[in-house]
Amino acid sequence: MSNLTDRVSYLKGLAEGLNLNTESSEGKIIDKMLEVLAEMADELAMLRDDHEELNDYVESIDSDLSEMEDAFYGDDDEDSPCSHCCGCHDDEDDDEDDDEDDSVVEYTCPHCGEEMTFEVESFDFDEDYLCPSCHQPLFPETPEE
Repeated sequence: MSNLTDRVSYLKGLAEGLNLNTESSEGKIIDKMLEVLAEMADELAMLRDDHEELNDYVESIDSDLSEMEDAFYGDDDEDSPCSHCCGCHDDEDDDEDDDEDDSVVEYTCPHCGEEMTFEVESFDFDEDYLCPSCHQPLFPETPEE
């Protein structure tokens, strides 16, 4: 009897088994209370069903969003270079970068202040680079451009 509706039905059965006089004020009150309990149990069952349906819907939206994020940003680990810029998180080649200072440009995101480096040779001026932290355009276009 874990279901609330079943428990209310059981109480109604007990009340009927006791042959309560529904003409007396106590009998009327008990009868009306059982009716209210039955309505509340039905409402709670509907709310539970609606909640489960909404939960399933939110989970499907979350799954779809996750797939879209993987498609847009790539399915890279946090330790690997990010897929939407030119390897600004790749710290493995720091020793080589010291020798090639002319081929690397340091840049600070105008939105969040994140500092990153770009390789001059692999930089594409036609690509829209996004900040790995705030995901805003690193080089916002001005109306003159």
